[in-house]
Amino acid sequence: MQLRTARIFVRDLPGASRFYEEVLGLPLKAQGSEQGFCVFDAGPMSLVVEHVDADAPAEDQVLVGRFTGLSFDVADVQSKYRELSSLGVAFTGLPERQDWGGILATLRDPSGNELQLVQQPLQ
Repeated sequence: MQLRTARIFVRDLPGASRFYEEVLGLPLKAQGSEQGFCVFDAGPMSLVVEHVDADAPAEDQVLVGRFTGLSFDVADVQSKYRELSSLGVAFTGLPERQDWGGILATLRDPSGNELQLVQQPLQ
């Protein structure tokens, strides 16, 4: 078994599509805007971004604007933090070294979903 796809739920699909493609630099693999989704190449995985309507049921609404648990590996989290901050990306705080040796920075997409940048510890 291999994990190949992660999903994120958003209120504004065109805005999210621009964010993930133009700001984060993920290549667009499939444009399904008419069906309410788009798919990005996120390395060995695909990231599916799905639209949730404002009048969707409550169980769908809670999927938007939360901590996703998804992390993007970067070689230098400090420089990526500066780059994305200069483009207007909202972070919850400064990059922080973790007890396990890595450095994390948490950012928010336009729908408030939280993602992390992670710099792995040197081995």
